[in-house]
Amino acid sequence: MSDLAAVKAALKTQAVETPSWAYGNSGTRFKVFAQAGVPRTPFEKVDDAATVHAFTGVTPAVSLHIPWDRVEGPGGYKSLAVYAEERGLRLGAINSNTFQDDAYALGSVCHPDPAVRRKAVDHLLACVDILDATGSKILKLWFADGTNYPGQDDIRERQDRLSEALRAVYARLGDDQRMLLEYKFFEPAFYATDVPDWGTAYAHCLKLGPKAQVVVDTGHHAPGTNIEFIVASLLREGKLGAFDFNSRFYADDDLMAGAADPFQLFRIMYEVIRGGGFTPDVAFMLDQCHNIEAKIPAIIRSVMNVQEATAKALLVDREALAGAQRSGDVLAANAVLMDAYNTDVRPLLAEVREELGLDPDPVAAYHRSGLAAKNAQERVGGTQAGWGA
Repeated sequence: MSDLAAVKAALKTQAVETPSWAYGNSGTRFKVFAQAGVPRTPFEKVDDAATVHAFTGVTPAVSLHIPWDRVEGPGGYKSLAVYAEERGLRLGAINSNTFQDDAYALGSVCHPDPAVRRKAVDHLLACVDILDATGSKILKLWFADGTNYPGQDDIRERQDRLSEALRAVYARLGDDQRMLLEYKFFEPAFYATDVPDWGTAYAHCLKLGPKAQVVVDTGHHAPGTNIEFIVASLLREGKLGAFDFNSRFYADDDLMAGAADPFQLFRIMYEVIRGGGFTPDVAFMLDQCHNIEAKIPAIIRSVMNVQEATAKALLVDREALAGAQRSGDVLAANAVLMDAYNTDVRPLLAEVREELGLDPDPVAAYHRSGLAAKNAQERVGGTQAGWGA
């Protein structure tokens, strides 16, 4: 796409969903680091998500994590959805949590004890109830299930248990709802993870039906994995439901998208655009935990990195690329991609933001706003939201 007007028009339609947990306190397995001014409630997380949207213009939804974002009292989750709408947002994906209860030490939906499996499935079904209450359309499933030692449990039986649980949840979905199955090649299970790769997730989703799709977390792959191949394959089969964008140097580092390997993010976005995935049918989500950096500017920066990768991918001269590929001109084909990647798209994105009535530099605008100091002053007392909240 070489028409700059068309590129700008496409960029104005982009939507990146931010995660509620990225606004709260987080840390490593050794320490959760507290910051001043972080949210104390799910409602304050929505406030921060609205702030990011106000400065970027492309983050109209915020994901919830249950029970971290449990809403008590009159109105329940419906009241949170109304609150988000009043702030120009909607509630996005509902993320289940079947990895923090003591009962899940040996797994959740794959646990050898039927009572524990029932507990886990009941939680997943309760998350579908939240979809109904909020108007959200996506249930996102990630399971920490697996084994640490050979012989600890029967690998095949665990797949059968997983399949049974997924069928129960799938049957509960409404006509306009879908479930996304996430994979991760290790951690916390070190010998055999029950959903370790895109092939396992795809196989389960294929059996379930059209409302089940795969979510690709860019941090959930072994070093050297060709993620864009996975993206192209899932798009080809109509089974790519969403991304969890983040960066990794070693494993599931959950750093800002594009921070570790911006070229990889560009390659992924090219395959998304080339494969017809630049539509609302493929949700662009962030899944990040900002342990030492300030939350809101880190999320804004991550959104900007996704925008830059997208702009470069839109600039690829696909006609020239196809011609070089057909003729077998390896260097020319690679040069087409590299020309787009090496383009400085920051002025283009600044123009897009100005045309949307936004500051061309969202991070600088946020710092000038004084909101960080305001939050630190006002959000005193109570329990800061974070892992396990």
